[in-house]
This record gives sequence, C-alpha cells and structure tokens, in this order.
Amino acid sequence: MRNGLLRGRGLQIYTYILIAWLVLPIAVMILFGFNDTQSKQNFRWEGFTLRWYGELFARADLTTALINSVTIALLSTLITTVLGTLAGLALGRFRFRGRGATTLVLFMAISCPEIVMGAALLSMFVTFNLPRGYGTILVAHVMFSIAFVAVTVRARVSMLDPSVEEAAQDLGAGPWTRFRLITFPMIRPGVIAGALLAFVLSIDDFVITNFTSGATVTFPLWIYGSTRTGTPPQVNVMGTLIFAVGILIAILSARRAASPPPALPDT
Repeated sequence: MRNGLLRGRGLQIYTYILIAWLVLPIAVMILFGFNDTQSKQNFRWEGFTLRWYGELFARADLTTALINSVTIALLSTLITTVLGTLAGLALGRFRFRGRGATTLVLFMAISCPEIVMGAALLSMFVTFNLPRGYGTILVAHVMFSIAFVAVTVRARVSMLDPSVEEAAQDLGAGPWTRFRLITFPMIRPGVIAGALLAFVLSIDDFVITNFTSGATVTFPLWIYGSTRTGTPPQVNVMGTLIFAVGILIAILSARRAASPPPALPDT
C-alpha cells in the first residue's frame, strides 16, 4: 500500500510540474504586458504599469497586422466551415465512388508537414502567376483547415441515428426542413468544434503564411520580424487578450455542453 501511495504522490508531483511547464510561458506573456519598460527590449522587468493597455493600438503597423490575421481567420473559418460541413456530411452519410480516396486525402492534409504544404502552395501560386498577398493567404488557410472541419463533422455524423430523420420524413418534412430542424441541430457541436479549430489554426499560423504572404503581414509574421529589433509590450497585451477570449469561449462551450437538453413540449 505504501508503494502505491508513493507512486500516486509521484504522479501528482509530475502533473503539477507539467501544468507549471505549460502555464509558465503564458504567465510570462501576461506579466510582461504590464512591464513599464522604457526601451525597445521587453525582456527585463522594470515596474508595473497599465500604460500599454491604453496604447494598445498606438503602433499602426502592428494594428494592421492584427486586423489582417483576424479578418483572414474569420473569412477562412466561414468558408471552411461551410465546405467542411458539406464534405463531412457526404463522407459520414453516403457511400460513393472515391469515398476512400477522399478520406485518405483529408488525413494526408492533416498529417502533412506545414513546410511541405507551404512550399507546395507557393509553387502552385508561382506556376499560375498569382500575386501573393491577402488573397493567397486566405486560400492557403482554407486549404489546410478544411480537412480538420470535415473530419470533425464526419465523426459527429457517424454517431447519428438515421431513424430520427426517417421519422421526420414519414411526417412529411422535406430535405431542407429535415436538415434545418433535425440534422443540423444534432451535428452542431461538431460544426462548432471544427469552426473553432479552423479559427485557431488560421490566426496563429506562421509557416504556411510565410510562404504565401507576399507583402501582406499578419500578426505572427510581425512578431517574428520584431524580434530582430525588440518586441514591444503591445504584443504581450494582444496575446493576453487573444488568450483571454479563447479561455472565455472554452468556458462557455463547456457550460453549454454540461447543461441539460431542453425539455420536450407537452403533447
């Protein structure tokens, strides 16, 4: 019994160390968003201040890079969610010629190293003589995100009970009515999960964006470039706010998942 207790205590200590290791970079980022630095370098603590939250958008180039990242992430998420949901429905619901090959391609897109996909996309844009910029970044983000949404939705579709839709059809519901009132509410958790995953993958992507960006600068690219001269505290503040929004979305999603389903109306 004593050996079992020691092993349990050892696992607890290991868990605490692992959590501390994961939280430490985030804690440093949040802390240095309050650093009262007077130089271009933000690597040494010089005092506490809220100044950088008030001057969050003081640097026009950084603000433009953040806007580029957010708008590209929103647009790519919207496009990817629609296309990926349709693909996930087709793969999870129907059997057709090429279904296995399509699934293989989706998993290849997920497992493909980013540097390989970035180089392939760059080669394609150069071959078709397409100028690199905002549009090519958007196309690239849609291409590497769509597989994640399709696989997530497909997993949700495979768990559905087809008898529910069959019952709705027997009661006279048409295809669009069945999808709107029956199918989509049941696959909505998978759609939301895929959309959130696509948004996160897009907003923090660096490798593929670096290959396809041209003169357009996104938030990750701006941060990489600023490390040569000194990263301003506004970067830490923006990172903190993005992290806070992600935590808020995760909490709301967890509460919604834990809430009981609505009661059926009395008949």
